[in-house]
Amino acid sequence: MAESRKSTLVLVAERAGVSIASVSRVLNGLPASPQLTAKVREAADALGYVPDATARSLKVGRTDQISFAVADVGNPVYVAMMHEVSRVVSKAGYRLVLSSTGNDPQDQIDLLSSLNRGFVDGLLLSPLRVTEPLVDALRASRLPIVIIGSLPAGVELDNVRADSVAGIGLAVEHLVGQGRKRIAFVNGPVDTVPGAARLSGYLTAIERFGLSTSADVQVAASDFTYKAGRKAAAKLLRQSTPDAIVCANDLLAVATLKELTSRGVRVPEDVAVVGMDDTDAAELANPSITSVDLGSGKRAKAAAKLLLRRLANPDAAVKQVVIEPTLSVRESSVVGGKNTDAPVAIAPVAPAPDTATTEEVQA
Repeated sequence: MAESRKSTLVLVAERAGVSIASVSRVLNGLPASPQLTAKVREAADALGYVPDATARSLKVGRTDQISFAVADVGNPVYVAMMHEVSRVVSKAGYRLVLSSTGNDPQDQIDLLSSLNRGFVDGLLLSPLRVTEPLVDALRASRLPIVIIGSLPAGVELDNVRADSVAGIGLAVEHLVGQGRKRIAFVNGPVDTVPGAARLSGYLTAIERFGLSTSADVQVAASDFTYKAGRKAAAKLLRQSTPDAIVCANDLLAVATLKELTSRGVRVPEDVAVVGMDDTDAAELANPSITSVDLGSGKRAKAAAKLLLRRLANPDAAVKQVVIEPTLSVRESSVVGGKNTDAPVAIAPVAPAPDTATTEEVQA
């Protein structure tokens, strides 16, 4: 009869031959000798005792959980980020809780409101759209927060971002080096953070090389997805005849490649294609797609380390990290498999006083 009753701290203490205070100390993750820890855990396991997580979090003031919220958990970029974040935080003793918030900032505000009730110790957030209400909610949150992505000027939060403007510049410079002159752009929604940054990068690079920035060589997909990309690519090809197309991510690039080949257009002989994010999708496509690597893994690792730093030292100075892009040249932009352009390099912009390098964060 006694064996069937729910085990308590008292029973665990009796079985381990230690005090109730010692059992509580071990099960709450507080410092204890290896011998004591082994005794208590062995007794708890034997009795099937599982500590009440809610009560424990109230007592010790932490949950040992970190939330990572992204727009779409199925996006290859976010998947790569999740793996990297999980590796970093698990080594520090935290569990990773994933949330898919979609594109609506209100969903992220609602998530913040929920998390502020004490369900997690910190938040990594990668918003596609940053609105004033979202910024207000971020500033008012009691949680330590690190943003993966750009923030408006004056928002004092730790954040890690890619340099999309420089990334698009790498793509355009590479295509110009291959002799391409009518370089079009398939973007995602321009009211998103990445959409606005990548359009700016495209226009800057095209103007730098004296090429056309006419509206007929630019289209914006309704989302950063394959399905939206097919529709956008079809619209582009109805209104223009480019000899190269830069796409705002790899899913749009795969969609553009599919639309081109379905029309009998040869890639790269007739039209070269370059994507962004350098995901597995780019490498697995046929032909494989040249893509700008925006350092998704590096961004995730740097953000996770910034959040652990913030948890350890809530009063630490705000850090903003910029990950510089690189270009992975593949079959979709090089005729005959030969890269004829000169080595691509864009001079890095000097960081602002409150901006850290990746190395500084990882040190």
